[in-house]
Amino acid sequence: MDRIYATWRNQWVQKLSSETDISCPFCSIEQNGMSNPDIDVKNYVVKRQKTCFAVLNLYPYGTGHLLVIPSRHVADLSDLSNDERADLFELLRKSIEVVKLTYAPDGINFGANLGRSAGAGIPDHFHMHILPRWTGDSGFITTISETRVISESLEQTLEKLSNNWDKVN
Repeated sequence: MDRIYATWRNQWVQKLSSETDISCPFCSIEQNGMSNPDIDVKNYVVKRQKTCFAVLNLYPYGTGHLLVIPSRHVADLSDLSNDERADLFELLRKSIEVVKLTYAPDGINFGANLGRSAGAGIPDHFHMHILPRWTGDSGFITTISETRVISESLEQTLEKLSNNWDKVN
């Protein structure tokens, strides 16, 4: 079996593990954008609902990478109320449909990383990822060169997804 080592990741994991006083960027987006659409645009918020919002990932794995986040600061899916879970999963469903309409991917990954050791960069605020995928979209450049190729700016992605939002039920 061949192995590819990504030793750079260990430095990132150690850095995250040592940080103790981090304000929550998701709460910052929630608090700053609630009554100001201009701030939502600057924060790449695609859609707000009653108890959650969809926002572009600032460090995407690929074009169209969205996060669906509860407005309330909770660490785990089980911490959400029934209404919050229903709202979150409805926004997740609609976000997936918008991504399909906008990008026509071959497939979609969606899910959550629960806890830092599971890959959560922000483990204290539950969130779900939506990532459109295309056959052959991850090749040697990501694996060997520690580089991601994103085919459009976050501003372009926000505009495309926002323009298609009302086209999906």
